Amino acid sequence: MLRSLTYYKYFTFSRSLISTQTPLSSIVAGPVVRHCDVDQVNFWLVTTQKYSIACKIVMVKDHNVIFDKHLDSAELQQIQVGKQAFINLISIKVTDGLPENELLAYDFCFKDGVTEYGLVELLPDLVYPNQSLPSFVIKKNINKILHGSCRKPHFKSSDALCQVDNLLKGSDFSAEQRPSMLMMSGDQVYADDVSGPMLVAIHQVITLLGLFDESWRNESSNSPHIHNNQQLLDSPFCYYQREKILPHERVNRGGINKYLSLNKQPIFTSDNAKNHLVTFAEVMAMYLLVWSPELWGVVDLSLEKQTNIPLSFQQKYQDELIVINDFSSGLTKVRRAMAHLPSYMIFDDHDVTDDWNLTRGWEEAAYNNSFSKHILGNALIGYWLCQGWGNAPDKFTALNEDIPKHFTDVGIEEHTSLINKLFSWEEWHYTLATSPKVVVLDTRTRRWRSESNAGKPSGLMDWESLSELQQELINETDVIVVSPAPIYGVKLIETIQRIFTFFGKPLLVDAENWMAHPGTANVMLNIFRHYKTPPNFIILSGDVHYSFVYEVTHRFIRSHSKILQVTCSGIKNQFPSTLLNTLEKLNRFLYATYSPLNWFTKRRRMKIKVRKFSDDSNMSLYNGSGIGLLKISDKNQKIEAFVINADTGDSIEFTKV
Repeated sequence: MLRSLTYYKYFTFSRSLISTQTPLSSIVAGPVVRHCDVDQVNFWLVTTQKYSIACKIVMVKDHNVIFDKHLDSAELQQIQVGKQAFINLISIKVTDGLPENELLAYDFCFKDGVTEYGLVELLPDLVYPNQSLPSFVIKKNINKILHGSCRKPHFKSSDALCQVDNLLKGSDFSAEQRPSMLMMSGDQVYADDVSGPMLVAIHQVITLLGLFDESWRNESSNSPHIHNNQQLLDSPFCYYQREKILPHERVNRGGINKYLSLNKQPIFTSDNAKNHLVTFAEVMAMYLLVWSPELWGVVDLSLEKQTNIPLSFQQKYQDELIVINDFSSGLTKVRRAMAHLPSYMIFDDHDVTDDWNLTRGWEEAAYNNSFSKHILGNALIGYWLCQGWGNAPDKFTALNEDIPKHFTDVGIEEHTSLINKLFSWEEWHYTLATSPKVVVLDTRTRRWRSESNAGKPSGLMDWESLSELQQELINETDVIVVSPAPIYGVKLIETIQRIFTFFGKPLLVDAENWMAHPGTANVMLNIFRHYKTPPNFIILSGDVHYSFVYEVTHRFIRSHSKILQVTCSGIKNQFPSTLLNTLEKLNRFLYATYSPLNWFTKRRRMKIKVRKFSDDSNMSLYNGSGIGLLKISDKNQKIEAFVINADTGDSIEFTKV
C-alpha cells in the first residue's frame, strides 16, 4: 500500500486554512545518484520522516547481490531541516568493490517502526518501462558525458534535463550506451532570480513540511524591522518588491567611480532580485521544487488564492505561472533521469546571488553587512547539503560532524557560526579518478582580489588555488577541466567587459572572465603552456547562455598542448537572440584571423579554430536551451560535441572547420 502522510494546506501569506486533506508522499525529492566509483556509491533524497533505511544493490545481468543491509550511522546521515523534512545523505562503501561497466539496480526499504515500504512502491514512476528497479553504471573510462549549466525554471523554453531522460529511455538501458555522468557546471538553481509563482510555492512548501524558522540580525536602514521568517512574510514587499528590503551599503568601487557613486547602492545586483531568496527554509524548498514533482501536486498557485501579490504584478504572475506549470510538468522525467545517472555539480554565482564575489568592493560590502551575509550564507548552506556534499562526500567528513549541532539549535549564534564556517571552507573543488581525469574548479570562493582598485573584477582563482591546480595536472596525459566560466571567451564580448571595467562599471556587464584579471590570466595560460602539464585538455564550461566550441593550440612554445573548449549554456536559459547574432558578426569581422586587434588580447600567442554547428548558417554561437553531449573515442583522438535541443530533442553537432 502506498505510504502517505496527511496535512492541511496552510497559506502562510493569507493565513487561511483550507480543510481539504491531501496526501503527501514519504519521499519529496530524490533519489539522486551522486558520486560513484568502484569503492563507493552515494545517494541524496529527502523524506518526510526519519526512516530506518536498508539498501540493496544487485547486478542486473546475473542478479548477483552485491550489497544488502540496513544502513548504519556511517552510511546514512539524516539531517532534520523541518518537522516533516529529513535530508538523507547515503554513502555506501563496498569492501570487495563495485563492478565497472555493468548495470547495477538498487532499492531502498524504508521502515517507520511498523511497516516497510519499497522505493518503487513509493515512487512507481521512478523506473522506465520493462524495468523493476532504478539502476546506474560505474564508468571509469569516459566515452560519453552530458554537461550543461544555467537552469532557470521561469525561462520560456523547455527544460533540457527532460532530454536526458529521453536519452536514457531510448538507450535500452545498456551499460555501454549510458553516459558516464551528468556534469552541471553552475546555476543549478537561481536563488536571486525567482518567479512569483515559484516563491508562492516555496512558502506553501515551508508550511507543509514545517521547515524551520530562523532569526537574524539586521542593521539595514531600509528594512530594520525584518528579523525573522514571519516578519519577512508579513512585509508588503515580500512579493515582487524585495529589492526594497534587501540591504544597501556604500560599496568600495575604487577608481574614478568612487567619486561618482556616493549614495548607498544595492549589494544584490541582479536585475531580477525582486523575489530574491532570503531564508534557509526558502532555499531548501527551492531545491525540493526544482528536482522533484512531488510537492507541485499539493500546492495551489491560482492567482485568486493569493492575497499578497501586488495588483501591478498580477499580470506578470499569470504569465510566469504558464511557464512554471510547464516546468513542473517535466519534473517526473527529471527525477527519473537523476535517479539513473551519476550527477556532479559545482556552483556559479546564481546558486548564491548574481555577481557573487565579483570585486573586492562587493565582498567588503556584502560580508560586513550582517543581513546580506546571512542571505548569502543560507544559499551556501543549501548548496552544501543539496549539491556540494554529493560531489566528494569524503571531503566533507569534518564539516558534516557538526551537522547535529547546527540543525537542532536554530539560534542566531549557531546559524552564524555555520555560515562563517562555510565561508572559510576551501574544499568545494574536487577531482574524479576517471580516464581522462576530471578536475572541477571552484571559481567563486578563492578569488585573486585586486589590491590596486576595489572596483576591478577579481581573478576567478588566486595564485594558491592555481598552484594546486597545476599539481593536479602534472604528468597527466589527458584531462577534463570543468570551469563554470569559459576560459577562452568571445573576444568582442570580453573587450566590451574590459571597457566597462575601465570606467568602473564591471557589474553592468557581468565582467567575469578569465582574462579580466592579469594575474589569474597569465598564470592559467602559463599552466597550459608548461611542458609537464597534459598535452590534451578538454574544458567544459557554461555561464554565458549560449554554446560554442573552440580548438586551441599555443604558438612558439616547446609544449604543444591541444585544448578543446566546449561551452554549453543554458539548460533552461539563453542569450537575447538579436544581440548575440550582432555580436557574433562584429566579432567575426573585428577579430578575423589577420586582424591587428588580436595583438591587443592576451591570446595573441594562440591559434583558435572555431567549430561551426551544423545548420548551414555558418554561425559558431548556438543560442538555444539544451544539454551538451560529448563523445570521446579513439583514445581521445576523436571528440564529437553536440547540443541536444531542449524543445525538439534534435542533436546539433559542432563540426570541424
